[in-house]
Amino acid sequence: MMKNNMKGAKMRKNILFTTIVFLMLTTMHITLLPQEKLKIAIVPKSGSALFWKSVKVGAKLGATALSGVEIVWNAPESEDDIQQQISILEQNIASGVSGIVLSPIHKDALAVTVSKAMSKGIPVLIFDSVLKGEAGKDFICFVGIDNRKAGKLAGEHLAKLLNYSGKVVLFRYVKGQGNTTEREEGFLDAIKAYNKIQVVEKDCYAGGTVEEAKKASEGILNKLRSANGVFCPNELSTIGMMLTLQKANLAGKIKFIGFDTPTIVVEALKKGEIDALIAQDPARIGYQSVKCIVDYIRGTKIPTIVDIDVKIVTKENIDDPEIQKLLALPSVTE
Repeated sequence: MMKNNMKGAKMRKNILFTTIVFLMLTTMHITLLPQEKLKIAIVPKSGSALFWKSVKVGAKLGATALSGVEIVWNAPESEDDIQQQISILEQNIASGVSGIVLSPIHKDALAVTVSKAMSKGIPVLIFDSVLKGEAGKDFICFVGIDNRKAGKLAGEHLAKLLNYSGKVVLFRYVKGQGNTTEREEGFLDAIKAYNKIQVVEKDCYAGGTVEEAKKASEGILNKLRSANGVFCPNELSTIGMMLTLQKANLAGKIKFIGFDTPTIVVEALKKGEIDALIAQDPARIGYQSVKCIVDYIRGTKIPTIVDIDVKIVTKENIDDPEIQKLLALPSVTE
């Protein structure tokens, strides 16, 4: 009888021990098992500009640093092709990706498709360019620079170069793009503070390619000849304007502030054909975007806004270690 009682007590202890282990594993989300592989779709505005290539490098580094993450890069052919970007989003939603990282071509036009993805349980992170809606509600997070602040920085620097007097041209990018629109408005806000500076052109748009930007800037050549300064709010508009000024023998004669740091414009800066560049860190933007969306999917709390700093690059500071670090692009095998 006693032997049977001892055997029963031992069995109950074994059952209790097994139950405790099971509960521990359950409360720890069974961390001993490998994590589910995540497929993250990244949808930039295009893939041609160096900025996007650098974002891709950073995203790949982020995926490498985080185990079990696959990056799917889906880029429209042109930075003004709204319909193609919407189609790419729809395809990713239909394929059931784990999450989407998006730089919207148009701040309003992409909002409906993003809402659709969110409603289907696919988290969407916005980077670089704003989307209509609220971070943390309509999409999980925004990663990028403060675009209005960057535009204001450009305006203040150009005003200083002009000794706070003269005529300036704002060469806009594409209508409806959130990031460049905010940079343009920030620039104009800064210039308004100086009553001796006149904006002689602010309604010319570059278009979505370098060739379009070159052609558009050639169309305002007469105004450029009489201007003392010019600001371009992104990589493609900067390159297009630079080519026009070089062809018209105006390079170095007009104070020129551009945006982003592709090799061709950095070389022009060194030659004195461009006076300053507003530099972002696109690789860091790509890395942080992937890290944030993966953290979110895996249950880690993330900020609703991740602010990436910008720097003014000039001929005088280009050799500074901090600037060189920003200009040096990390390398990842394609």
